[in-house]
Amino acid sequence: MVVRMRVNRSKTGKRRSHHALVAGRLITCECGAKRQNHRACPSCGKYNGRVTVDVVARAQRDAARAKRREKAMRESGQVSALDKVADTDKEKSTT
Repeated sequence: MVVRMRVNRSKTGKRRSHHALVAGRLITCECGAKRQNHRACPSCGKYNGRVTVDVVARAQRDAARAKRREKAMRESGQVSALDKVADTDKEKSTT
């Protein structure tokens, strides 16, 4: 590298001084779970003292979606990850 192109350590350090990552702050929700600032609680769905997310309905919707996806995979002939785990457990128990 040519000397005029070289960047010394102090210049590199000054440039990189703003590259630091800061850990996100966590606060304790009314329900006792940890959550990020300015976000709804993932366990109870409250934000600023009000329920903003229906956690039970979301869990039911996610379960139904997973069930539909599992059914579609079985109908198409693909083996799901659960079947693979069950097969390996059976092999371990027989040996």
